[in-house]
Amino acid sequence: MANLQFDLVSPERRLASVEATEVQIPGADGDMTAMAGHAPTITTLRPGILRVTHGGTTEEYVVLGGFAEISATSVSVLAEQALHRDELTQEVYDQMIADAKELYKKHEEVFENEPGPVDDAAKLIADMVAIGSHIGLDPNQSNFG
Repeated sequence: MANLQFDLVSPERRLASVEATEVQIPGADGDMTAMAGHAPTITTLRPGILRVTHGGTTEEYVVLGGFAEISATSVSVLAEQALHRDELTQEVYDQMIADAKELYKKHEEVFENEPGPVDDAAKLIADMVAIGSHIGLDPNQSNFG
């Protein structure tokens, strides 16, 4: 099976640079899988789980926004925020949920009668809950007020 170069970077660091057989991407318009020979595509990311298969194993990364550039020979993901699945502990997850809820509250105050930013912040919370539920973390473990 043909491989493609996969690179994942966030503003803080490079998380991965491997030869992969496939990359499953949480695109804003739906999940997609990129493999060698894929048509050139650029997609924005929604918060979700990005999976990379290489060397017979699959690694998972939690990404929060950004975009992916796909070509026949490579996938480059520039994430606004990204963590390897193993780094997403309940404590880290709790802080991410708290940050998303704080953003929602700020948007409710600042963007009164402007649903766009408020809706986006509410969607972020829903996406974060879905991520946690998928990987076995409890969004209700702490009292977020």
